[in-house]
Amino acid sequence: MSLTRQDVEKVALLAKLKFDDDQLDRMTDHMIQIVEYVEKLSELNTQDVEPMAHALDIYNALAEDEPRPGLTREAALGNAPKSDEEYFRVPAVLGE
Repeated sequence: MSLTRQDVEKVALLAKLKFDDDQLDRMTDHMIQIVEYVEKLSELNTQDVEPMAHALDIYNALAEDEPRPGLTREAALGNAPKSDEEYFRVPAVLGE
């Protein structure tokens, strides 16, 4: 894939970036190098490589989910600005 200055100008416009001529030339060179590198990577045989969710061996550091008793209806509605016997009262969104 060949990248042109016009391609970089379009990407810059979409990203709402402004470059002067020198910056645009440098950015074009950098983006061409990036695209060439990605093309080189696509030549690698990854047939036997297992997909990864993350580049590092990071595991979930959070506590396990454990079921606990929930709030009673009265406790849940107790801090609501407006409620009736069973429900939270909120302003109408779709009309009446």
